[in-house]
Amino acid sequence: MKKDVHTRILGIGSYGPDQVVDNEQLSKTVDTSDEWIRTRTGIAERRFAAKEQTTSDLSLQAAKAALENARISPEEIDLVLVATITPDMAFPSTACILQHKLGLKKVACFDLEAACSGFLYSLDVADAMISSGRYSKALVIGAEKMSSIMDWEDRTTCVLFGDGAGAAVLSREGEGPELLGFYCGADGSNPSLLCQPAGGSAIPASEQSVNERKHYLKMNGREIFKSAVRVMESSCRQLLDQHNISIDEIDHIIPHQANMRIVESLSQRLNVPLEKFYCNLDRYGNTSAASIPLALSEAVHSRTIKPNDLCLLVAFGAGLTWSSTLVRF
Repeated sequence: MKKDVHTRILGIGSYGPDQVVDNEQLSKTVDTSDEWIRTRTGIAERRFAAKEQTTSDLSLQAAKAALENARISPEEIDLVLVATITPDMAFPSTACILQHKLGLKKVACFDLEAACSGFLYSLDVADAMISSGRYSKALVIGAEKMSSIMDWEDRTTCVLFGDGAGAAVLSREGEGPELLGFYCGADGSNPSLLCQPAGGSAIPASEQSVNERKHYLKMNGREIFKSAVRVMESSCRQLLDQHNISIDEIDHIIPHQANMRIVESLSQRLNVPLEKFYCNLDRYGNTSAASIPLALSEAVHSRTIKPNDLCLLVAFGAGLTWSSTLVRF
């Protein structure tokens, strides 16, 4: 019987901006404190991009790192996906802008918007496109400049987020960790739980929308917390059931880095020791679509993940969206 051929991760890389802002620094401009932030989120510091840096700039650095790790040249890439909710512009896509900056050929490029689930959604889409035989090597990126949409007058949200990017090179040719399976879902019944209200066709940009601060991120934290834990648990179980894999067989879980309380609750509901969860949100905060590739890259390059380890990646985001991915290293 023919052995299944899976898409592989040929290389992975990440980029965190130089500016590190800890809770003490933040408390000088926002009505908050280190103790308040740490106890509610687990976050100690985050990174912010420079004013002139764009999401495509962050993507560029992560892409270069991933290509170097994969030991392939940009000319070999024939598909680019950028997962982001903070694009350089409403259009064209950040992926197209990145294509030029990276010096790629005139290959297919597009953005995918699934908020914090975006990178895992993009892995699924890239895998399907590669599996079609029409594409050979894909560059998949999760990148965000969350500082560009944060309301510094809302301490319940501005303390949570940071900027960054992570990237992976995918192909069915070559060696590397195998993408074994995917599970994606969404529930659009209550989009206002986490959103950027203005700037689209529902509330076009105007003097009024700016004055009402509707171009900033808005979140119902309590409801998001409850939904996040529920859908992440369900997503994990659905994917594992599809592949007849027990949760006990998982060596590492890399969750969306949103809030340590969410991770702790997920650990309890899955009955998985917290030690199996790889987290770096204490140093990066919530970087939305960049969060999982940032954590995955760090876990790989620090050798926390060993050869043959089975890893479960799981995310949730605005929409609501959710996604899980199984990776064999």
